[in-house]
Amino acid sequence: MQTLNELILCYLETCEYEKKLSSQTLKAYRIDLKQFCILSQNCKITKESLTNYIRYLNQHFAPRTVKRKIASIRAFFNQMEYDNNIEENPFNKLHIPIHYPKQLPKTIPQQTVQKILQSAYSAYTFENKQILRDIFVLELLFSTGLRVSELCSLTTDSCLLTNDFLRLLINGKGNKERIIQISTKELLNIASIYFQKFSSEIKSQKFILINHVNRPLSPQSVRRIINNYANKANLCVHITPHMFRHTFATSLLEAGVDIRYIQSLLGHSSISTTQIYTYVSTQQQTLLLAERHPRNKMSFSL
Repeated sequence: MQTLNELILCYLETCEYEKKLSSQTLKAYRIDLKQFCILSQNCKITKESLTNYIRYLNQHFAPRTVKRKIASIRAFFNQMEYDNNIEENPFNKLHIPIHYPKQLPKTIPQQTVQKILQSAYSAYTFENKQILRDIFVLELLFSTGLRVSELCSLTTDSCLLTNDFLRLLINGKGNKERIIQISTKELLNIASIYFQKFSSEIKSQKFILINHVNRPLSPQSVRRIINNYANKANLCVHITPHMFRHTFATSLLEAGVDIRYIQSLLGHSSISTTQIYTYVSTQQQTLLLAERHPRNKMSFSL
């Protein structure tokens, strides 16, 4: 009979080679299941032992992390049940309510985005290819709402530039594909210059975004690029790549774009995930109403 550790290793191989899960998902599964295996010590897994493990998670991790870890273990046991490796799935009779505070997406004020872009454009010279790449990275984040992993995964097969548009074929979470097409003239011009300057590197690596040693750009490098130009603009704020995604979605909502279309652009499988931006948009609309309503210009009062 296979041990729990052996079953987990087989499951991870299934996830990688049969289910074709992303590297990020595989990494999370590997971490979560290894921890579960160590703490379970190959004891028989029952409803009671799972309840104790979940209690341990709640005592040591944030609610969002607990939710992810439980999802990893549940997926593993579902596969074990499907493969007839266990007689009974202990999750079938386990109720796991997880309550955690709703975290609203953090967006970047428009003037802050403008200052970051301005600091990058101001630093650019015709000879400096790296700053051109930085500008292209920042523009793509702001114009597409891509996840940083999707941005760094752009290849010659998934990125098509013509005179009329820049088309991105995105392989997002769960291997769900979506297409983002950009026709903004300024961004098309930047993309055209970038592809010319980096043509040899792109041809060699097959990746669109290249670092200073001619390797594909990493998510860590993207974060450094953002921090670099935020610092150059004297902005005392911490900005992440995902905040550009939130800003992209909220900006479209405020411009009146249908939420279903935004869901498609972001690659959300559920509309409920996209709907959280409606709350942020409503908050900002309330502030605008308070600031800009013409009644504020009238001085009489009781």
